[in-house]
Amino acid sequence: MNSRPDWLKMKAPDAVVLNEMEDMLKDLSLHTVCESANCPNIGKCFKHKTATFMVMGNTCTRNCRFCAVNKGCPNKLDPEEPRNVAIASKKLGLKHMVITSVTRDDLKDGGAAHFVKIIKEMRKENPKSTVELLIPDLKGNWNALKNIIDAKPDILNHNIETVEALYKKVRPMAVYDRSIELLRQVKVFDKAVYTKCGIMLGLGETKQQVMKVMDDLLKVNCDILTIGQYLRPSKKHLPVFEYITPEKFADYKKIALEKGFKFVASGPYVRSSYKAFEGMKILENLNN
Repeated sequence: MNSRPDWLKMKAPDAVVLNEMEDMLKDLSLHTVCESANCPNIGKCFKHKTATFMVMGNTCTRNCRFCAVNKGCPNKLDPEEPRNVAIASKKLGLKHMVITSVTRDDLKDGGAAHFVKIIKEMRKENPKSTVELLIPDLKGNWNALKNIIDAKPDILNHNIETVEALYKKVRPMAVYDRSIELLRQVKVFDKAVYTKCGIMLGLGETKQQVMKVMDDLLKVNCDILTIGQYLRPSKKHLPVFEYITPEKFADYKKIALEKGFKFVASGPYVRSSYKAFEGMKILENLNN
């Protein structure tokens, strides 16, 4: 497509702020998805001392054609990482911690035990912080998923990413129905855990297909939906089919809330962890 429209032009992030945060992460041998996935909100989030930590390395075993994260054979898990994530959370004074990972199909449990260790360390170091996990599909290993849910994350996020019709093109190693089933299983294991899902627009999907994703998610009682614009990380990735206007994003948000989602973030720069703390507080208030 042509150059980005005006609503997708953002100021360069503050170099001093970025360097301070990156130095701390480097000292603790940590990665953020903000850096690895070239998130457009990196400057805003780092300035407010928030970040989505990406654990289990920075190399993914999947070949999704939209993602900027490195692909290949990952390294062994770092046994110190759960503790380091908790220390970083405490140093930053985070009230809501978002933790994601690369997909680790090389691990029997997909990394579930590592997520459990992180939650336990978080509860010790920063007990007042709420914990949100953004996990891969674990190749449908629901026993591994149950172990994660038994550790009591406050929010379990798993992204659909795109509409079902585009899966073969966009996510050739993923399965749409498996991702829907993962979100269903979370509620089977523990109804108190909030579920969350994200989708990108601009890959060639239709409005009807997006509405079907919403309906499929609501059938499995998904609580939170995030909708953002796909931005091409490089010429090696899928091209942008369409830049969705802010007005259309607002329309999708209105539709999603009317359909029954408890919290919706929808906009060109929205990503999975966008306004994550705000969403958590709204859900808590709904239950009080």
